[in-house]
Amino acid sequence: MVPALRQQFNTHFTSEKYEDFLKELNAVHPGAIEFRVAETAVYVPKDFTHKMLGACESIVDIIVDPKFKDLTKNAIPENLRVPGGNNHSHFIAFDFGICVNEEGEYEPQLIEMQGFPTLFAYEILLDDIYRKHFAVPDNYSAYLGGHNEESYTRLLKEIVLGNHDPKNVILLEIFPHHQKTRIDFYATQDYTGIKPVCLTELIKEGKKLYYLNDGKKTEVKRIYNRVIFDDLFQQTAEVQEKGKLLFENLDVEWVPHPAWFYRISKFTLPLIRHPYVPPTFFLHEVKEIPADLENYVLKPLFSFAGQGVVIDVTKEDIEKVKDPENWILQRKVKYADVIETPDIPAKAEIRIFYFWKDGEARPVPANNLARLSKGKMIGVRYNKDKEWVGGSFCLFEK
Repeated sequence: MVPALRQQFNTHFTSEKYEDFLKELNAVHPGAIEFRVAETAVYVPKDFTHKMLGACESIVDIIVDPKFKDLTKNAIPENLRVPGGNNHSHFIAFDFGICVNEEGEYEPQLIEMQGFPTLFAYEILLDDIYRKHFAVPDNYSAYLGGHNEESYTRLLKEIVLGNHDPKNVILLEIFPHHQKTRIDFYATQDYTGIKPVCLTELIKEGKKLYYLNDGKKTEVKRIYNRVIFDDLFQQTAEVQEKGKLLFENLDVEWVPHPAWFYRISKFTLPLIRHPYVPPTFFLHEVKEIPADLENYVLKPLFSFAGQGVVIDVTKEDIEKVKDPENWILQRKVKYADVIETPDIPAKAEIRIFYFWKDGEARPVPANNLARLSKGKMIGVRYNKDKEWVGGSFCLFEK
C-alpha cells in the first residue's frame, strides 16, 4: 500500500531472512504456532488508517448508545444466555478488507466484527521479533491510539486482571493446548501471568469455581473467556455436560462476558449505515431477492471461522434457508490485489483491536493483526501450498 516501502522490502527480502525470523518466533514456545506466518507486514498509509478508524468510531457510537442493548436483545440465542452480564465488552475486533472502489481507489470495507478477544498478546511478540529481522521505518508502528508496546501491554494486563491477583484469573478455553491459537494463550501468560485452563479442569463448589494451580486448589475470581460455544457443542457429550456450569449463576467476573460475542457480531451489521460498511440485511427482512444476487454473500449469524458462508449465492440457496432470521445477506466487496509478492499479488484483511477498560466511556484503538490471502476467501483452508500468505500484522504510518 506504500509503494516505496513495498519495493524496498521486496528487494531486500531473502528466504534466509524469513527462515531466521520464523526460527526465532517459533523458539519462544516451540511447536505452538500451527498457522502459517506471512513473509511480510502490511504497510498502511495515514489516510487509510484514518478511514478505518473513522468507520470504527461510527460503529462505537452505535455500541455506546444506551439503546444498543435493547436493539441486540435478540442476538443471544435463548439456550446460550449466561448470567452475570455487564455494561460493555472489554474487547472489540473489527475486520476490514482492503478493497478497491469503482474509482479504482483503495478503501476499507468492514467484513465482520466481534465482541471477543483475538491474538492480543501474540501480536506483541510478532512485532518484537519482526523488527529484529526486517527494517521498519521509525515513523511506522503496529500500535494505535497513541500506544506503544509498554502502554499497550500494561492496558491489556489491567483489563484482563481487573483488581485481582493473576493466580485468581484464568484464560478459559476448551483443550487450550490443542487450539491453533494456543501461541496467544502462552504469550498471554508471559505478559499477564494468568494460566490457560481447560473447561474440563474447573472445579465447582456452590457458586464458586476453582482450578488446580501447580497442584494447589485456587479460586477463580475472573475469567478471561476464550470459549466459543459453537466449539463447545462440537465436543463429546461429557465435555458438553461439563460446559453447562458456564450457564449457572457463578461468583465470577467475566472479561468479556459471553453475551458480547453475540451482541457485537454479524447481528450488528444490519444496524450500521456507513460508506465503509457493506449494506447488510437480515434475510427475513428482505422483501424482494436482489436482481444482482451475484453481488451478495449469504452468512449464518451463529457460526465462526467462515463456516456456512455461501459466496456464490443463488435464489435456491435463499429458498432453502429454514430460519431466515438467523442469516444475513451482505453486499460483496471487491478485495484489492494490494500486496506485491514474487509471484501473484496478495489480498489482505486488517483486524483492528479496540480495548474498553472498566470506568471508561468508550473503547479505544490499541493494536492490530493482518491476514494475507491469495485464495477465494481469507483463511487457511483457501491458501494451502501458497507463499506470502497467512497471519501477519500492520505497520501504520504515524
